[in-house]
Amino acid sequence: MDSNNKIRIQKIIAEAGIASRRKAEELITRGAVTINGKRAKLGDKADPAKDKLVVAGRAITVRKDTKKYYIMLHKPRGFITTMSDEGGRKCVAELVDEVPARLFPVGRLDRDSEGLLFMTNDGDFANMISHPSTHFAKTYRVTVHPAITEDQLTALTTGVIVDGRKSMPASIRVITAEKERTVLEIILEEGRNRQIRKMCEAVGLEVARLKRLAIGPVKLGMLQPGKWRELKPDEMRAIRAYHKKLEAKKAGEES
Repeated sequence: MDSNNKIRIQKIIAEAGIASRRKAEELITRGAVTINGKRAKLGDKADPAKDKLVVAGRAITVRKDTKKYYIMLHKPRGFITTMSDEGGRKCVAELVDEVPARLFPVGRLDRDSEGLLFMTNDGDFANMISHPSTHFAKTYRVTVHPAITEDQLTALTTGVIVDGRKSMPASIRVITAEKERTVLEIILEEGRNRQIRKMCEAVGLEVARLKRLAIGPVKLGMLQPGKWRELKPDEMRAIRAYHKKLEAKKAGEES
């Protein structure tokens, strides 16, 4: 077989619209992927035109002519960021079921959080935004109880221990401060599981409400909860320009 036609299997899975490249790597690690009947390993390659690739019991194919969708969704509270759930919980897939493609979420928002969520069938786009090395900034409005102190604000800004590892410095601005609650704008450049809630818990604060307002240069705006629209061409250009700027910054730091 011509090795020039082989590409990494996580890329094939992503291009088939099954999952983001990062999620595909998790599936491979769990043993949920086979190539020609043999269990795949990270780093394996395949020829999508000749090899039989099966993910979680389902054979996949890659169609280069499949239209790519780039969706902005206002995820409401009460929905989980997955395409199906054995427990019968409400999933974001229900909100975009009229899109004629198999979409997957880019990153996640937990069940109790709301706001901007991208969904796509383009694995490269998802990887560009959600890969841990990218540091795509995400903006949140967060209501915490009780009122925040200067020491707590400083700790959250400089970084606290979350799951055994210190969080990256965050940009935090107080929007309103009342006796028993504070509304904050928090900008993070990393996206660990339930990170803001865990950061606040680490300094003795409880998150009452969390809403994502922006991903990189793209803002949620007036899109209503449960509604979606395709990203506009100028928003796509802004995302790619922002990513290019981040890559240039990282290259400068490494040189």
